[in-house]
Amino acid sequence: MSVSTTVVNPVLRVAPASPADAAAYFGASLAFHADVSDVAAALAADGDPGFVVVDSRSTESWDQGHIPGALHLPTALIPERAAGLLDSSVPVVTYCWGPGCNGATRAALALAQLGYQVKEMLGGFEYWVREGFEFETWEGRERRAADALTAPVDAAECGC
Repeated sequence: MSVSTTVVNPVLRVAPASPADAAAYFGASLAFHADVSDVAAALAADGDPGFVVVDSRSTESWDQGHIPGALHLPTALIPERAAGLLDSSVPVVTYCWGPGCNGATRAALALAQLGYQVKEMLGGFEYWVREGFEFETWEGRERRAADALTAPVDAAECGC
């Protein structure tokens, strides 16, 4: 008697979702998330980008560096200050430190619970800086060279 010993690798141990389920999931993901490069391109274009960027970190973090033009609104202050700072008809893009921090997620949740349309910027401030975009500190504006592991060094865009 022969016993089948088909080995399934860890990637396929759980089968991929159906194409319809995958399309629904990834479509929903794009409704909730914004890419650093896309946010930077929209802010750099002429005219109103159609959204406001909110930095949800502490004042000390904000002073250390933030996206030019962003609004500083720490997560804990959203319930009491959002209505006075944000137009409820304008979508909000939240960010915090980076992928290891869920502060932007908590801020997005707090804003959504108050009735705002909101997206979270994937990568946060860390990837904003690593991709070579200009940022502000309490001392002025800075820009670092793009990190080749996060952005193309010699191209205008990543192509993704």
